[in-house]
Amino acid sequence: MSESKPAAPDPGVSVTEGEERFRPDTCLPSWGDADLPEPKRLGLKNLAGFIGPGIVMCGVQLAGGEWLLGAEITAKYGGGLMWIAAVAIIGQIFYNIECGRYALYCGEPVFTGFMRARPGPTFWIGVLILLSVGAFIPALSTTAATVIAALYLDRPPGPEDRVLVNTLGYLLLGGVTLPILVGGKIYNTMQWVMTTKIVVVLGFCVVIGLACVSAEKWANVFGGFFKIGNVPVVAAEDSNGNGKLDQGETDFDGDGHADVVEPYQLDAEGNIESFEDLDKDGHWDGESIGNLFFDEGPDGGWPLIFLGQIALLGAFAGYAGGGGLGNSTYSNYVRDKGWGVGSQVGAIPSAIGGRDITLSHVGKVFALTPENMERWKGWWKYIITDQVLIWGPGCVMGMALPALLSIEFAEHSPMFGDPDRPDYAQAIITADGMRHDPSLSARWQQLLWIGALLVGLLVLLPSQMSIIEHFSRRWTDVIWSGIRRVRETMQPHEVRKIYYSILFLYVGWTFLGAFLFQTFGQPKLMVLVVANLNNIGLGFTAFFVLRNNLVYLPPALRPGWLARIGISFCGIFYLGFAGLVFYQKQLPLLLGLFK
Repeated sequence: MSESKPAAPDPGVSVTEGEERFRPDTCLPSWGDADLPEPKRLGLKNLAGFIGPGIVMCGVQLAGGEWLLGAEITAKYGGGLMWIAAVAIIGQIFYNIECGRYALYCGEPVFTGFMRARPGPTFWIGVLILLSVGAFIPALSTTAATVIAALYLDRPPGPEDRVLVNTLGYLLLGGVTLPILVGGKIYNTMQWVMTTKIVVVLGFCVVIGLACVSAEKWANVFGGFFKIGNVPVVAAEDSNGNGKLDQGETDFDGDGHADVVEPYQLDAEGNIESFEDLDKDGHWDGESIGNLFFDEGPDGGWPLIFLGQIALLGAFAGYAGGGGLGNSTYSNYVRDKGWGVGSQVGAIPSAIGGRDITLSHVGKVFALTPENMERWKGWWKYIITDQVLIWGPGCVMGMALPALLSIEFAEHSPMFGDPDRPDYAQAIITADGMRHDPSLSARWQQLLWIGALLVGLLVLLPSQMSIIEHFSRRWTDVIWSGIRRVRETMQPHEVRKIYYSILFLYVGWTFLGAFLFQTFGQPKLMVLVVANLNNIGLGFTAFFVLRNNLVYLPPALRPGWLARIGISFCGIFYLGFAGLVFYQKQLPLLLGLFK
C-alpha cells in the first residue's frame, strides 16, 4: 500500500501560493518542502566546493581492478584491452550523473529511491541483499596482507608464510574501520583519505612513469583505450607457417619464437585442461590479441575468441572505474557534501564528533520556480564538472598509470610468466620487477621495491575501508527510510546508531569471510568473484535508476535522450558481461550437477 500523502510545509520554508511541488505516489512517505540553495560559482576561489564526491569516488575506485587486474592484463596483453576500461568508465559516467540528478532534486540517495518503487521496501530489500553478495567477500584486505608481509620479509611471501599473511589479513579488516569513527561527517573523513590517496598514488606513478618508461610504452597503454574490439583470441604467431617471425607477425609472449597454436583440450568451464607442449617451454602457445572488426579467423570468418579468459575480462570491466553497487553511493556523497537539496536533508555523523549533524528520514523537494530552475542549472554544472572533468579522467589515469608500471617492470620479476607462481603474486609483481630491474642500481631497486609496496598499500587499504563504509552507508539509508518502525521511533540525530551497528556486524562477518576464503579459496579468486558479481548489480540498478528518474522527477528535470541512451548502454554492457561469464563459467557447472 502506498504511504505517500501530502506533507505539511517544513518550518522556515517559504511556500507561497502557486508554488506546487511534484509529489508522485510512492511506497514511502511524501517528500517535505525545501528551498533550493544558491550554488557558489565554480572556480579556484571555490576549490573546497569543487573538490567533491567525484574525487572521493575516484579514490574509492582506484582499487583492486586498477592495481591488480588492470596491471595483470596489461602485463600480458599490453595496452590492447584498455578499451574495455574506457567503455566501462563512459557508461559509469552516465550512471553516476543520474544518481547525482536524483540526489540533487530530493536529497535522497538512490537506494532510498529504490524503496519507493512498488511492490515496496520489503521486496526491494530482498533484491538488494542478493545484489550485495559481492560485498561479503573481503578481497582487498586479504590481498593487502601479502603486501605488508612482503615489506616485513623483504621478499615475496611464500607458502610457508601463510600463517603470517592470514593473521595480517585479520588485523587489517579491523584496522581499516578506525578512520570512519572520527571526523564529524563521515563524508569529510572519506574526502580527506581519498584525496590524499589520489595525489600520492597517481603522483608516484607519474614520476616513475616519466623517469623510467619509454614513450613507446606510454603510447601502447594510452593508445589501447581506442582499440575498440580487441579481445583475446586463439591464433598462431607464425601465421604463414614458415617457422620464423616475419614483418607484421607479433611475438605475443615475448619468447623470441614464432609459435604455432599447440593442440589443447578445454575443461567444462572453457579453461585449458591439457595441451601438447610442442616447443617444450612449459606454456600453452596459441593465445594472442585480435580485433573483432578488422581481423579474420583461420577460416576467413570471425576470429576465434579465447573464452577461457572471459571471467578475467568481466572482472576487468567490473573494476574499471567503480563497478557494482559502489557507484550508487555517489548519490549519498552528493547529499552529504550538501549539494542541491542535500544541505536541507542532513548527513550521517561519525561516532566521535558530529553531534549536531542530523539526517531526515525522507528527502525534500523544491518548487519549480524560475529562480529555483536557474539555481538548478548551477548545481547541475557541479555534477557534470565533477564527473566529466574529475571522476572520468581520474579513473582513466587510475587504470592507465598502474598498468604502465606493470608493462615496464613486471617482466623483470622471476614470478612473471611462471605458471606455478603464488596466487597473490599480482599484488606485488610490479614491485618485485622493480627490485630485479637490471637497468637500476641496487639502491634504486630497493627504494622502488619499498615505494611500490607502500603505494600498493595506499591503494588497497583505503579501498577496503570504502567497501565497509559503502556497505554500511547503503544499508543505513535503506533501514533509515525504508522501515516504518525506524521512521516512526528514531530521531534525526540517532542515525549513527543504525550506521555503526551495521558497520560492526559487517566487520564481524568479514572476519568469517576471510577465514573461509583463506581456507578454501585464494585472493585472486576473491577478486574475480567480487568483480563479476558487481557487474550484475551495476547493470540491474542502471535501469532502476533510469526508471526512477523518469517517474519520480518532474518532467523539466528528467534525463534527456542522450542521458537515457548512456545509462541504458551502461546497463546492457554490464549485464552482457555478466551473462557471458555465467554462460561460459557457471552454466556448465550447473548442467554438470544434473548429469
